[in-house]
Amino acid sequence: MRVLVTEDDDNLRLALEVALRGAGFAVDTAADLPAADEALFVNSYDCAVFDRMLPAGDALRYVHGRRQAGWATPVLFLTARDSVADRVDDLRFGGDDHLGKPFAMAELLVRVRTLCRRGTARQPTVLRHADVELDGDRHHVRRAGVLLTVTRKEFLVLQRLMMTPGRPVSRQQLIEHAWDEAADPASNVLDVVIAQLRRKLHDPPLIGTVRGIGYQIGAS
Repeated sequence: MRVLVTEDDDNLRLALEVALRGAGFAVDTAADLPAADEALFVNSYDCAVFDRMLPAGDALRYVHGRRQAGWATPVLFLTARDSVADRVDDLRFGGDDHLGKPFAMAELLVRVRTLCRRGTARQPTVLRHADVELDGDRHHVRRAGVLLTVTRKEFLVLQRLMMTPGRPVSRQQLIEHAWDEAADPASNVLDVVIAQLRRKLHDPPLIGTVRGIGYQIGAS
């Protein structure tokens, strides 16, 4: 799950990034609205976290404008303005959740995870292809009924492949799903994960290489 954090306080932005990464999220950060706008233009996210008051203005107005244009990514607002009226405005004009400052990091992680699940609710919880079953809620992978031990990156790469069985998935799409913009698409991290998955899934092989594009699960 990939999250965008927009926060102008350097210390808080770093703390949020560290906590979210530690909880298994892929995280991109922005210090202001122009940087957030650029990130949202380039990437897709499962959830976006915005500090309400930013150097370029109120993030609520920015989010409201994007909502009117059809943007649907779940949004969590962080703000020291925690009156009933402020909470109502956050939800009325485009926010999905509101967390007053100061807050407990554990609570933020739960709220972000809930919003990410809401954003991907249209995806089936359990994905199946051939004799492989991937359970998104339990983070379990089974082949022929046997539970496999996979890392989080292996799980996310396999999940993205199983979303579109029989169709190629580009290296960039796989990296965006399992990592964040700090990852280098030209590096071999993805190839290492694919090799580990192939070994753990055993025979008959399921993950194929599509030259010049990326990988796919199942026959084309």
